[in-house]
Amino acid sequence: MLYSLALYLFTPLFFLYLLFRGWRDRGYWQSWGQRLGFCRKQVHPGGIVVHAVSVGEVNAAEGLIHQLLKRYPNLPVTVTCFTPTGSRRIRALFGAEVAHALWPLDLPGAVRRFLRFTQPKLIIILETEIWPNLYSAADGLGIPLMLVNARISNNSFARYQRFHALTSAALGSADRIGAQSEEDQRRLLMLGAPPDRTLLTGNLKYDLHLAAELPAQGLALRQGWGAERPVWLAASTREGEEEVILEAFQQVLQKFPQALLVMVPRHPERFDEVAGLITGSGLSMLRHSKLGCEMQGVSCYLVDAMGELLRFYAACDLAFVGGSLANTGGHNVLEAAALAKPVLVGPNTFNFAQITERLLASGGALRVIDSASLQQAVVGLLHQPEKAAAMGAAGKNLVLNEQGALERTLDMVSGLLGYSNS
Repeated sequence: MLYSLALYLFTPLFFLYLLFRGWRDRGYWQSWGQRLGFCRKQVHPGGIVVHAVSVGEVNAAEGLIHQLLKRYPNLPVTVTCFTPTGSRRIRALFGAEVAHALWPLDLPGAVRRFLRFTQPKLIIILETEIWPNLYSAADGLGIPLMLVNARISNNSFARYQRFHALTSAALGSADRIGAQSEEDQRRLLMLGAPPDRTLLTGNLKYDLHLAAELPAQGLALRQGWGAERPVWLAASTREGEEEVILEAFQQVLQKFPQALLVMVPRHPERFDEVAGLITGSGLSMLRHSKLGCEMQGVSCYLVDAMGELLRFYAACDLAFVGGSLANTGGHNVLEAAALAKPVLVGPNTFNFAQITERLLASGGALRVIDSASLQQAVVGLLHQPEKAAAMGAAGKNLVLNEQGALERTLDMVSGLLGYSNS
């Protein structure tokens, strides 16, 4: 098959890419054998495999995985991903409750080894992960496979259309497909998904699992920073955004001299880089890893840790969600909204287009385009706490009203497994 031949030719370049990325994140230098399907020691065979490519998909799958562990205690769960940050998030969320391995490249040999070692009774794949060889091999072995929380962005749709025969064959072998929205369902059907197996289930990201202790954790952070200080959170920031945010914050300080900017870079390999940008801007900074140090005179708090973003959402007055000023498509805005925080986003939100547009339409978010409009939005919300509260309430209501995808997805799981332990 030309597809497999192209993958074999691409594989050396892929491992060169991992070598290059490893200079910034050593996680890319680890577990290369797992990328070729050698995962015997990492997995628990005979259970459920859940694949979530990276951090965002892992977060979306959190509630689903917890329910699988609860409803099917006799079936081991193996959670796979493709990135080191995804691996770290899986371990942080689930610890020893699940087995964990990296998802294999879609090479015929790697796929056969992966399936031989995992021997799954069900494979659940999150969002837009269409791997023709894996889908075909699972179908040939009679292993049920679900594509859940499925979404097809404009870019993905155009790309898959160019390889329609390959995409159609892969989707045709899926036993169930749960689409996030009517538009996603329409696009999946156009790409060859079977109409009788493609259902509108909604978006799992709305079914957030928020720990009951989050408000108390947020309050504790605020007390450590200074309970009366206005707090602006810049979450999941990407390269090129921090400079814009810091420029805007300099202007915010002219109106609110006691304001605190909490900066959370998306990738851990950039923590030191962002620290340099903050100090280079002339702002006083404290790193989260130095928690307990004196906050007097500190205007910027750098979160140099992974997996703690929800605590900082709970502690802030308003949140800018990154990846949206940079042209990377934005990140999930629902965590901030679920905690009733007013949300600011940049112009580039194509990765979460439907969610972001709905939050904007509900009044739970504002869009900014540059440093000046970002500063104006922050100052406006800090000057009008009643407006900020109304935005937060609107966002939280949207999240609550859109929930239900988790139960619909679990119904599909139960149907494919043929029983339920609920």
